[in-house]
Amino acid sequence: QVQLVESGGGLVQAGGSLRLSCAASGRTFSSYVMAWFRQAPGKEREFVAGIDWSGVSTDYVDAVKGRFTISRDNAKNTVYLQMNSLKPEDTAVYYCAASGKYYSRRDPLRYDYWGQGTQVTVSS
Repeated sequence: QVQLVESGGGLVQAGGSLRLSCAASGRTFSSYVMAWFRQAPGKEREFVAGIDWSGVSTDYVDAVKGRFTISRDNAKNTVYLQMNSLKPEDTAVYYCAASGKYYSRRDPLRYDYWGQGTQVTVSS
């Protein structure tokens, strides 16, 4: 069993930055594929970024490439999402998720564990 707790959300002006953190419990964190998803009001949950167990392989949705960076620290059981050059369309609740398979990293149905979410609001 893995429990995920996100932090770092908030209100920021367009062009600003935020760093989200997701702290995981459990001894098997380093074996999990980790990802960030987001959900805006009235929209489906969408994949934002994913990272494999080693931190070597990463993947991003086109809308955030070049602006967001996902990373992990297996010694601290934590995954991060550095968000720069934020835009109003980035406004959403951001969720951390854990799964076993990197090939299905973009499919929210393939994730076993989810955090409670953290709100990110970008004002124009």
